[in-house]
Amino acid sequence: MRLTQGRKNNATVYDGDPIEIALSYEASGAQMIHLVDLDGAFSDPNTRNRQILRKIISRIRTPLQFGGGLRSLEEVAQVIELGVSRVVLGTLAVESPQVLANLVDMFGSRVCVGIDARNDQVVTRGWEKREILTAVELAQRVAASGVERIVYTDVARDGTLAGVNLEQTCTIARESRLRVTASGGVSSLADISRLRRVSESGVDSVIVGKALYEVRFSLKEAINAGSVPN
Repeated sequence: MRLTQGRKNNATVYDGDPIEIALSYEASGAQMIHLVDLDGAFSDPNTRNRQILRKIISRIRTPLQFGGGLRSLEEVAQVIELGVSRVVLGTLAVESPQVLANLVDMFGSRVCVGIDARNDQVVTRGWEKREILTAVELAQRVAASGVERIVYTDVARDGTLAGVNLEQTCTIARESRLRVTASGGVSSLADISRLRRVSESGVDSVIVGKALYEVRFSLKEAINAGSVPN
């Protein structure tokens, strides 16, 4: 399933078994596979999704990045114990900064923070709650907690194929001095190439979703576009 601008009533369901899709991404050379539990993100526990997570981990060797609904230390510890290489925390990072700091102490770089913003204001709880906090303010706050990486998503562009918000993504990297994964809006190989050219800012990776599902380009082409020329 893919949402547009984070709205659960504006979802596109794509045919395909998640496990087979993960295996195909691995075969194409993915360096990391990003998986989101959308039910969890909207506070709707779905044990079937966790079962699928277990099955994917058991079938692939590619590192898996997982997020969606992880709102306690216990839940984060459980998925890391399953074999998730990196967890993405959003709501928890805003609502429970001390828990975030504890998790960083426990798991180090396996914990990163997803900063989701609409018009530069942070949104949480499945992107339905608007916080009185800007994306830059949150980035600086989590950097002080010891977080090493941010996944930044411009919610207004997510799932729209409208292109990455390059300027704001670079601003997040510059103001936080953290490594940043760009997310939301990738529509073409040109978007990926533009991100590659600003890698010195700290933006060193990108999540691609809808453009792959809609066959705008192949994963191999995307990897080539993101590779730094020799």
